[in-house]
Amino acid sequence: MHYISTRGQTEPVSGAEAILQGLAPDGGLFVPEQIPVLPEDFIKTITPMDYPQRAAAVLSLYLPEFGDLNDMMREAYARFDGAPAPLAEYAEDVPLFLELWHGPTCAFKDMALQVLPRLVGKAKELTGEKREIFILTATSGDTGKAALEGFRDVSGTRVLVFYPEEGVSDIQKLQMVTQEGDNVGVCAVQGDFDDAQNGVKRVFSNAARSERYILTSANSINLGRLLPQIVYYVSAYADFLYSERAAGGHPDIYVPTGNFGNILAALFAKRMGVPLGRLICVSNKNNVLTDVIDSGVYDRNRPLVKTTSPSMDILVSSNFERAVYLLSGCDSAFTRDCMQKLNTTGRYELNAATANAMRSEFGAAWRDDRQAEDCIRALYQKTGTVIDPHTATAAAVAHDGIVVATAHPGKFPEAVSAALDGAAFPVPEALTLKKPRRFFDSVAPDGIEAYVKRFFGM
Repeated sequence: MHYISTRGQTEPVSGAEAILQGLAPDGGLFVPEQIPVLPEDFIKTITPMDYPQRAAAVLSLYLPEFGDLNDMMREAYARFDGAPAPLAEYAEDVPLFLELWHGPTCAFKDMALQVLPRLVGKAKELTGEKREIFILTATSGDTGKAALEGFRDVSGTRVLVFYPEEGVSDIQKLQMVTQEGDNVGVCAVQGDFDDAQNGVKRVFSNAARSERYILTSANSINLGRLLPQIVYYVSAYADFLYSERAAGGHPDIYVPTGNFGNILAALFAKRMGVPLGRLICVSNKNNVLTDVIDSGVYDRNRPLVKTTSPSMDILVSSNFERAVYLLSGCDSAFTRDCMQKLNTTGRYELNAATANAMRSEFGAAWRDDRQAEDCIRALYQKTGTVIDPHTATAAAVAHDGIVVATAHPGKFPEAVSAALDGAAFPVPEALTLKKPRRFFDSVAPDGIEAYVKRFFGM
């Protein structure tokens, strides 16, 4: 299995090399030369398995050189509270919810970021790589903490996370600035997530090859983030198929979406042969993705709106590049041209064939804060279940199918409490955050590169 860049200007690499590099040398994102197709009876075979076994079975199709992954997956998911990705039924007349927040940081990012450090370690072994790994990440809220926790005190690895100073919830910020570990760093950015993400991308673009270290990412641009996310869609379908809802046919999937990695993983699952229905991309008021799916025009030239679902407050969705590549018929020249236009003008237009292919795979909708709040309240009154604002944007659209539940409501207590008229709800110990603050630094967007060099000693 080899991996190539969406922009078509680099040589194919192995899965191990792609994971260590993170971003392709030409600025593109790694994708498999060919998406593997599930063997016959694969879903039937994995149904009696637990989640780590399912993960090993799926990932081995993408990373055959990694060998038997069962022990690695068992270790990765050992810190989860119960089943890592249960398909929950709260009531007969509401959608199913794929709960992805049972990991150590209470967000779906744990599903991949407890796996990624182990993939990186194995990739170093397979490639004979001896250099230190520098992991640089921008976060809109949940990726940062999950990356910090996943790579905490991992030998030969250092981690630096940038987050928008006023663009995450108080709990998300506390999770990061109180992070333990001798190899971690956290810094606020005086701007929004796009400022942080663009600054980090500039560092990658300008970084020269070093004999001392490898600079890579824990963002969903990294192949090692994307692949573990495919697993839970395959697993969810196995659970759906043997549930009482299976008579409904191919379930539509409703995904609250910011950087497009989560829903992109569902597209990969479909391309592998998992018979999912339409993939519904649900945004908050920062609805740039709704517009591009509906109209074929990606236009980030608009103000970013602060919402109660801050992890979706994004105008430049990095993983959408992979979708453009796949749905344009793997046209790297077209993908490269679109990304160049986005970088220079903030706008590009899909050609007719790609726009039609996009609409055939994806539906799109958006809901504002009030609609999300109404959904939280209504679901609680109906079922006694509490969901977070991100999940609520998707649940507010869905009437059946599967809603992807991306975070524990305790990560957003102010918004959830307001929706419940002040009613209390249980919060995991992981979110009580009684540890002292360790990180206080803040930089302007144009200071990111200098800060990175100081932190890593580059």
